[in-house]
Amino acid sequence: MTDPAILILSSLAGGDKHGYAIMEDVQRFAGVRLGAGTLYGAITRLEETGWIAPLESAERRKPYRITAAGRQYLREQAADMDRVAKTALRRLKHA
Repeated sequence: MTDPAILILSSLAGGDKHGYAIMEDVQRFAGVRLGAGTLYGAITRLEETGWIAPLESAERRKPYRITAAGRQYLREQAADMDRVAKTALRRLKHA
């Protein structure tokens, strides 16, 4: 799975994070290194769709939080991915 939106939402489902922390988390759990342009472009799109929201911060780094709409979207996408993965694994047993 390399869809930046799903990776970012998955990271934020574990708690609020700023951009660099999201990059490190995604690398750790998915083995995917998101470049800065990819990460921040996806963050902008996720904010525009209302799936994440920036948090107030006194620091230079701006943290983000997944919204209720973002959690719902992630839940739906994860269920779809789970269904496809289970089908693939079941079919591979008979291949």
